[in-house]
Amino acid sequence: MSNAIATTDAPVPATSGGAANPLKQLGDIFAQPAVKRSLPLIFMLGLIGAAALAWMMLSTPPQRVLFANLPESDKAAVAQALDAASIANGIDGSGSITVAEDDYHKARMLLAGQDLPKAAPGGYALLDNMPMGASRAVEGERLRQARETELARSIGAIDTVAEARVHLATPEASVFVRDKAEPSASVIVKLQPGRTLSDAQVRSIVNLVASSVPGMKPDAVTIVDQMGALLSKTGQESSAGDARIDFQNRVEDKVRQQLVTLLTPLLGAGNFSAEVQAEVDLDENQATRESYDKEGTVVRAEQGNWTGAPRDGAAGAPGGIPGALSNVPPAPSTVATPTPGAPAQPGQPATPAAAPGMKQSDSFTRTYSNGREVSVTRNMPGSIKRLSVAVLLREEPGKPRGQVEIRQIDELVKATVGYKAERQDQVTVVSRKFSTNAAAEAEGIPFYETPWFAMVARNVTALVIALLVLLLGVRPLARALMRRRDDARVAGAPMGAADGVQLPTPVSPQMLAGSGLSLGDRVGLVRDFTRENPARAALAVRDMIRTEGQ
Repeated sequence: MSNAIATTDAPVPATSGGAANPLKQLGDIFAQPAVKRSLPLIFMLGLIGAAALAWMMLSTPPQRVLFANLPESDKAAVAQALDAASIANGIDGSGSITVAEDDYHKARMLLAGQDLPKAAPGGYALLDNMPMGASRAVEGERLRQARETELARSIGAIDTVAEARVHLATPEASVFVRDKAEPSASVIVKLQPGRTLSDAQVRSIVNLVASSVPGMKPDAVTIVDQMGALLSKTGQESSAGDARIDFQNRVEDKVRQQLVTLLTPLLGAGNFSAEVQAEVDLDENQATRESYDKEGTVVRAEQGNWTGAPRDGAAGAPGGIPGALSNVPPAPSTVATPTPGAPAQPGQPATPAAAPGMKQSDSFTRTYSNGREVSVTRNMPGSIKRLSVAVLLREEPGKPRGQVEIRQIDELVKATVGYKAERQDQVTVVSRKFSTNAAAEAEGIPFYETPWFAMVARNVTALVIALLVLLLGVRPLARALMRRRDDARVAGAPMGAADGVQLPTPVSPQMLAGSGLSLGDRVGLVRDFTRENPARAALAVRDMIRTEGQ
């Protein structure tokens, strides 16, 4: 029997079939007692490692590429600046610098303040790095590239513009007039989120580019945003109708903003809605009026002559200085004696004889000037012909607004928008209940779209996974290991050791009968053994039955 056992326990030499079957070798390894006892511990450590890995993957926020395709010097400078600001960063497989999505904008602002990354030189610095012996074509391309870079930087300095790129098309100068071509430029701008360029800003960019290139006209500049929308419009594309609509929109926006400024402190944001419709007069009128003053006539010119009687029988010989009558002595006065034979006719005055040197007849031509007034009246466009304003107030359920309050708000709205009855303006204020959708939109974005909700959900998910691994994996394995240890301790210790009696295992009726224990001790020993090791108790009962049968 001993020889058979020795033969059975002898090691089996490795064969080619065993080497060719790795699964069998792996099974033999796991079949070893030491490995079997260590399997629960290994499995528990694996679960703990998986939980830690899941926690690290879920608790770490998603990464976002900060800069891509940077030279090594710039990577080192950027990483050093981020480390100094305590911003976690890394480098992915493609060599791009990544940061947490929550720290992306903070990192961009930090690096922009430090003028990082510097990358390749731009602007007029390209001319400093020009190699010696460069051809004229290379010099022209470098100069054009420097202009484009500088113009892009200048346009990017505008608050609304995030990035800008400029492409200049400058043809070669020609001595022939027929071959002369005008330069042109194309500008693509990337705007800040939620921002737009006003018409004044578009015109500013157009004039900036046109003034920076010799011979370029503003109509040759094209501006496009990142969505492909054309922002610059030439004179043919813009019409009077667009200008009218744009001016009307500006007037309505101004009045609407005044209403928002007035009603927000009084009613609160989201508790009212205001709409404005303005009819604007954009027609330009000019009138000229000319009037005369009939009463205030003034002699402007006089021309004529006169004749007088001869002096002392002289045939009207002129005397004195021409044009100076004040220097001629007056003629001597004579008294005419009436003739007695010729009485005067009644009703007819006596005709006095003409005194010598006195004026007998005259003939004059006079020109008069009346008061003249010329007035020119010019009505500039932009006056408001009619204004219609509608204000809707939010009414709380069960709390209707009183007529006095609505009337007060109506008076405030009229005073704010400049209400004029002669213009037939209309102002309407109504209080009604708002729908739930409008109220939800007024409150803002939903909570599950906020950044803090994603962070909380990520951390809570990682915590729940770790707890599930601990409760469903680690805890049962720990309890199984403790039970195996207790079973091994009980199996390795002699039975009855607690009572000072050394009994070998397995238990048999002969062992219990010859142990010298009392009946109560033997029953208690068997009960404890059965409770702690039911498998071995079943084997002991089976052996007892077999012994009784023999």
